[in-house]
Amino acid sequence: MGAGLDQARYDASYRGRSLNSFDAGIISFINSFVHRWFALDVSVAMIATNTLFSGGALAALIWWAWFRSSKNQNVDREFLSCGIFTAFLSVVAARGLAELLPYRERPIHRPELHLRMPYMSDENTIVHWSSFPSDHAAMFCALALSIYFVSRRAGIAAFCYVFLFIGVPRLYMGFHYPTDIVVGALIGIGIAWLSRIDRFRRTVTGSVLLYMERAPGIFYAGFFIVTFQIAITFASFRHVARYLLQLIRGGT
Repeated sequence: MGAGLDQARYDASYRGRSLNSFDAGIISFINSFVHRWFALDVSVAMIATNTLFSGGALAALIWWAWFRSSKNQNVDREFLSCGIFTAFLSVVAARGLAELLPYRERPIHRPELHLRMPYMSDENTIVHWSSFPSDHAAMFCALALSIYFVSRRAGIAAFCYVFLFIGVPRLYMGFHYPTDIVVGALIGIGIAWLSRIDRFRRTVTGSVLLYMERAPGIFYAGFFIVTFQIAITFASFRHVARYLLQLIRGGT
């Protein structure tokens, strides 16, 4: 039944294929650079698919911000802890919308766009996964905003990094449309902004930071696992979620 539902959503994507001028113009411009330089294609493909250049860099920045000397270190850690929580919520929200909204086929899978596929790209990438909105943009923009609350300079650097090393490569590879990235970013920023509400932030982080004081060894072991999941964009959690979803669909 689950496979049938996915196929129905996929088939529906072939109706109303018109692309808005904003997406079409940017996609066409970026794709004009494809196949110009082999080194560029290979470099962008590596950046787009290698977690070291996406989640790994942001995870490292979180560790830096966590141990950064500051007069407000406790508050900074509240923002970072809440930021990780809101980043996870952003992924859930983005993937939930992707499941609920009409299916949107990724540029790489739309032959009528006549896109050149970058060298080292795989046309079978993320088949039957709706592109709208971008969960990568949602999660990493949520993290970037959380880092911004701790350090303005580091936060601006994080946003620039997300744009250059996460957003642009995914457009270049044909994984997303610009509006996928924009809406995903707005989702992440909107959810991460909840940490500005003192009551919300302290409710989310109070018990976590208290446990850090009581059992730092166990806390930092868990903190490592969580930041590792950030580095791989919660891939393990998403695999479990998809398995549970298939299990539920199979039982109905």
